[in-house]
Amino acid sequence: MPGEPQRCGLVAIVGKPNVGKSTLLNALVGQKISITSRKAQTTRHRITGIRTVGAVQYVFVDTPGFQTRHSTALNRSLNKAVLGAVGDVDVVLVVVEAGKLAPADEKVIQLLKPGIPAVLVANKLDQVNRRAELAPWLQDVQARHAFAEYVPMSAKNAKDIERLFAIVGKFLPEQPWFYEEDELTDRSEKFLASETVREKLFRLTGEELPYTSTVVIDKFDEEPSPKHGRFIRIAATIIVERDGHKAIVIGDKGERLKRIGTEARQELEKLLGAKVFIELWVKVRTGWADDEARVRSFGYE
Repeated sequence: MPGEPQRCGLVAIVGKPNVGKSTLLNALVGQKISITSRKAQTTRHRITGIRTVGAVQYVFVDTPGFQTRHSTALNRSLNKAVLGAVGDVDVVLVVVEAGKLAPADEKVIQLLKPGIPAVLVANKLDQVNRRAELAPWLQDVQARHAFAEYVPMSAKNAKDIERLFAIVGKFLPEQPWFYEEDELTDRSEKFLASETVREKLFRLTGEELPYTSTVVIDKFDEEPSPKHGRFIRIAATIIVERDGHKAIVIGDKGERLKRIGTEARQELEKLLGAKVFIELWVKVRTGWADDEARVRSFGYE
């Protein structure tokens, strides 16, 4: 509405691994900025997505799935990111699967801080066969925690996303926007390149590769190009923990590694509006996920 005061605030998206947080973030922002994969634990960094709707600017903080098993240095770093997010925002979206509440969901709910409104997002509503069973389930959840709102929805449904914006906007303070109206993320293009390669890595290896594999960008150079306008040259290393994992990534006669590179290049060209040249290598770093110094050197908090 004209003359409406500007609202702006931080919105954390939390939940157990593989519950649809990144898909929800991408739908809220309106463009793909957070990687999505069926493999649990694909998000490892606090990715900020930005969306301005009318007078309200939403600044979304996507968090890794909260880990309840395997206390490695990597998992401790991931959980630290979740804990940092839930205590430092204006509202928290707790994402669970509609009709289900696992012990891992309960552990996430226990992290919520008093005084910060929490909205329960019952995601994947499209996968619920009998909607009548949702009412008693919601009552049960309500008895466990005083959520400010309950939103059964599907992140793939545009009307559900609109409804979520309206609900969350009420909790954001009246204050000037943090970013320009058309900004989508505060992350660098180099970071988005590493995330894109990592997504293709997980999508194309399926369950064969452990999530402790990661991607390090060795070179990200923009070069002048009269022909293409923007030309970006990227060199990246895929880090795995075992020789067997390296063989999986490379594939028969290098075909899988080539496909990872091709799909990452095609997506980055759309994302960055540039011609992209990408080179990929695979290196083995045994035990890196439980080495504090190496976890930090690979860019984790």
